[in-house]
Amino acid sequence: MYVIAHLSDPHLDGSSVARDRLRRVTAYLRGFSRPVDVVLVTGDLADHGLAAEYAEVAAELALDVPVLLLPGNHDVSAPLRAGLPVESPGEGHPVHQVRDVGEARFVLLDTSVPGEDHGLLSADSLAWLSGVLAKAVDGPLFMAFHHPPNELQHPVMDQWILRDAEPFAAVLRDKPITAILTGHVHNGVSTTFAGHPLLVAPGIRSSVPLPFEPAAANGLVDTEAAPGLALHLYAPPQPLVTVYRSVPST
Repeated sequence: MYVIAHLSDPHLDGSSVARDRLRRVTAYLRGFSRPVDVVLVTGDLADHGLAAEYAEVAAELALDVPVLLLPGNHDVSAPLRAGLPVESPGEGHPVHQVRDVGEARFVLLDTSVPGEDHGLLSADSLAWLSGVLAKAVDGPLFMAFHHPPNELQHPVMDQWILRDAEPFAAVLRDKPITAILTGHVHNGVSTTFAGHPLLVAPGIRSSVPLPFEPAAANGLVDTEAAPGLALHLYAPPQPLVTVYRSVPST
């Protein structure tokens, strides 16, 4: 069995509030009797994209297993590249990566648009991705990025998803992709995109209640909700299994 711990949106900003919420999740992972194979964090690592925030990210995610990191809309490419162990050719934006961890390949896309909250993949990025997906892979193949392309049926969050998603879907259709893993909307979500499972991790810093939930009366985000994560379990011939967990304070 291959296990992915999928985290998202810690929004570290130097405050004890953000740091302690991430520490609840990492302490939970450290308590496993069987360590996960990889930790994947799908963006909004920092809240303001500052060098000091990426130093904090690096310190808090210094785990005893491989950790994969990718940008979200709150992240800034240059200080992220300087402060974190990303493996991306070139300089500046975008920060695309291909990482092999054990038997699995992860294609990590940078869907961020500098200075904007929505996501977008340029024609150049899609051409790069087509080349990556043309290469054969023996094990599971996971696509990971920040902005999901599907609406959440939320009047605010749906303004900030991945735009112009159809050309992206055309690149992904009929490819041997095990699952697509994203974050951004601060909710655990299970749906599909381009014929593949699309699995969204809960937010660590906060949750975003749906408009009809009681917590929505208090504003866009619920900072009292427990931080969460997703555990993706790959154990063929069974299909991928995802378990969502919240980590309350002790």
